[in-house]
Amino acid sequence: MSRFPASLSAAALAAAITAAVPGVARAQLSLADALREADRGAYANRAAAGAADAERARTLAPLRGILPSARLEAGFVRTTDPIGAFGTTLRQREVTPAAFDPARLNYPAPVNNYSSGAVVEVPLFNPDAWAGRRAASRAADASDAQAIWTRLATRTDVIRAYYGAALATERVATLEAASRAAQAHLSQARSMVRQGLVTKSDALLASVRAGEVEVQLAEARGDALNARRQLAVLLGRAEGALPVVPGALPTSDRILALVAPDTALGPAAPRADVHAAEAGREAAEADVLRARATLLPRINSFARYDWNAPSGAFAGERNWTVGVMASWSLFAGASELADVRGAAGRRSAAQAMAEGAVAQARLEAEQTRTALDVALQRLAIAEQGAAQGAEAHRLVEKRYGGGLATVAELLDAQATETGSALALSHARYGVIAAAAARRQALGTDPGTLAVLEENAAPVARTADPLPTTPPTR
Repeated sequence: MSRFPASLSAAALAAAITAAVPGVARAQLSLADALREADRGAYANRAAAGAADAERARTLAPLRGILPSARLEAGFVRTTDPIGAFGTTLRQREVTPAAFDPARLNYPAPVNNYSSGAVVEVPLFNPDAWAGRRAASRAADASDAQAIWTRLATRTDVIRAYYGAALATERVATLEAASRAAQAHLSQARSMVRQGLVTKSDALLASVRAGEVEVQLAEARGDALNARRQLAVLLGRAEGALPVVPGALPTSDRILALVAPDTALGPAAPRADVHAAEAGREAAEADVLRARATLLPRINSFARYDWNAPSGAFAGERNWTVGVMASWSLFAGASELADVRGAAGRRSAAQAMAEGAVAQARLEAEQTRTALDVALQRLAIAEQGAAQGAEAHRLVEKRYGGGLATVAELLDAQATETGSALALSHARYGVIAAAAARRQALGTDPGTLAVLEENAAPVARTADPLPTTPPTR
């Protein structure tokens, strides 16, 4: 027999687990709060957001070849090199007739020089930088869209895990009821054995059945705890901070009222993963232009002020220099050809990925509709089976009390009722999971299923609205 009393209710079980585990959140977590928590703290979401930020930062690198740049320079030199010493004296504008003395020119005294400068560089024609900027921008858009898709997928996972934990808790309550019924049947069989109405085998069979239910109940309690642990990991919670979930799934009527229309939804909306693939294709095309543009000449201009003085930086007379520089790399060991061919290969791969994303989205839209239809049919059958199983158990129990049925029939009827109740719970969960997958497949937010909660506010308040595609830049 289990060490858990058969009379322990689902609420008492939750309270016992909460008290036994340090750091457990005692307030029941709503689905809307779970979705918001996952948006902020889920490991996958945080990783995707960081990757998107890093990709967006890369769009700044090509600006080096597009925007002007300015810098300050300063340095110190002490030299006895004849050319360096004379040139330094000349830069400091301190040349006198004595500086042309051959002995002084050949063996100059050490000369100190503080060189300083202010430099402005203005790119004039760098086509590879402009194409690289376009490629980086579209790659950043792809990363942003992928981050949104990751959040949508995480919301679907949260819904499954949240109601999966509720399903596990409801299974515990169902098996507790089955355990109480099994104990009642055992007591009834023992009483009838004492009265000589049935044989001892009836009591033995009832005892075996009660033990089987206790084992199932112990497993269900462990599964319920593990389900909460899984939800905590998905939410990105610290170790030991287990969420408290509802003790039962939403009713079938509430599920059907919200989910049934999903089977008749029209064509899918633009999906974030498809947008990411298309942006990746555009980024690859722009990268091909960048690679080809490296074969073109570059033209840049500059202007600078320079100071040279023996006493300190930015001292002495200044001089200025302006100029334009053109460069054209005609051959660099075939590395430029490797860049062009590599970019072309990446473009082909990105094109295939974009086409594959569209095809996959179409397939998932069709698959999830079929899966939801099947889940709804299973729920209807499970509803009927649960009602019939309960009624059959009641009738057999009545017949057994009158000596018209065997204990095997009674135990089978109880097992059938328990199995049909568990099947109904799984069917309700299956519809919710299928609906979440269906909404994600159609490019909409599965978080709108938060209204399944009994006391949920309107959709706009139950979960933060999540864009399905990034804004056009």
